[in-house]
Amino acid sequence: MAKKYESIKFDYNNMMADHVGEKEGISAQELAAMRNKAVAAHAEVKLNRGTGMMGWTELPYNQGEVVKDILETAKVVRRNAEAFVVLGIGGSALGPMAVFQALCHLRHNELPKRLRKAPKFYVEDNVDPERMASLLDILNLDKTVFNVITKSGSTSETMSQYLIIMDILKKRYGDKAREHIIATTDSEKGNLIKIARKEGLKTFYIPDGVGGRFSEICPVGLFPAAVLGIDIKALLKGCADMDKACRKADMKTNPALTAAALQYLAMEKGKNISVMMPYTDSLKLMADWYCQLWAESLGKAVNKKGEIVNVGQTPVKSLGVTDQHSQVQLYTEGPYDKVVTFIGVEKYRKEVTISGGAEDFPSVSFLSGHTLNELITSEMYATEYALTKNNRLNNMIILPEVNAYSVGQLMMFFMLETAYAGAMLGIDAFNQPGVEEGKNATYALLGRAGYEAKAEELRSRPAKSDNYVI
Repeated sequence: MAKKYESIKFDYNNMMADHVGEKEGISAQELAAMRNKAVAAHAEVKLNRGTGMMGWTELPYNQGEVVKDILETAKVVRRNAEAFVVLGIGGSALGPMAVFQALCHLRHNELPKRLRKAPKFYVEDNVDPERMASLLDILNLDKTVFNVITKSGSTSETMSQYLIIMDILKKRYGDKAREHIIATTDSEKGNLIKIARKEGLKTFYIPDGVGGRFSEICPVGLFPAAVLGIDIKALLKGCADMDKACRKADMKTNPALTAAALQYLAMEKGKNISVMMPYTDSLKLMADWYCQLWAESLGKAVNKKGEIVNVGQTPVKSLGVTDQHSQVQLYTEGPYDKVVTFIGVEKYRKEVTISGGAEDFPSVSFLSGHTLNELITSEMYATEYALTKNNRLNNMIILPEVNAYSVGQLMMFFMLETAYAGAMLGIDAFNQPGVEEGKNATYALLGRAGYEAKAEELRSRPAKSDNYVI
């Protein structure tokens, strides 16, 4: 009998004028007037499913054989490795990190192996030399497997890490170095696939039409998750069920379409900051993953007509309750330029009761007998109330429980919301020309062949003045 899962819920009451006032809120009439734009955005996404850079829409349905291979390979890694290290950056790192944080023990790497039942997990998503050196200080290379992830095989950060690690492994293991590295890359194009074939590496393929920020539900994210013992079939089922829930162009039933329409209207009202605020440490890094998805997809200079539009909403990550003590003052009393999205959990996976012991101090003892579960949930709703009372737009996504299925639903919700929002804004949500400019400048500065013109451009830029250096 198939396991039955509960679905996540999207509550947007506090986006509406009824709750936050007519000046800042969105009226029912304004939302209704979005119908034609929402229908058109839905039609655009539907038309392009599985084509171009929207190959990710079909990932919940077309990976049966891939999943089988992933599970078999992950079983071997789990049996033999003490540590599993992802070499990647951007979407190749943020997705695996977010799912690891969400679905593994919050102290996973500190647990004894008999309780972990999986290798320790590290993601090297930067090229700080001190970071790489510190990683090498703690690894037992005899018992470590590396997963190098880059679709193009030309990502400077990832490939520099690969070159360092492969050099160390070859010096130590010779031809057996290949037993310590698994590649995830394009099946035909780019440098890494050529290197992987030359070195005889086990390789997983990133499907066509799947950009980095949409890649968590292909081998980029599924393989690390499987190594950690996460139920990747339930993750994909959550994605599929959310996708099916969003098949109709009806804002009364399609949560991702409604969320996109509301954010579009909020942007029209000058709400240029989107705060993602989960109230559980397990989803802390989901906010990091969302920030890349939203920023890189929607921050564009030109629309599809070639017109200068400079659109986008700046995503900010926040953590409840922690950031009530660092950011919420700004959210409740600062500029009216933000939308706060809470992520709440109905049932935490553990319950901790608050002890007695301070009966002579009523301002402390009132906590006794309650649970941390009650406290964190109460603080979330209290913050929601404070924002709403101060006429600040906010909405809430509620997970019945944090599990592989609900995390899959949440990620597909955000990916579809992003696609719909891009269509509403009239921009290409799947390219990143601003990122490419920085990459090209880096290649030029490091002397990569073919980038001589860019190097000359850099050399000819105005020199900095000492007058502005203190």
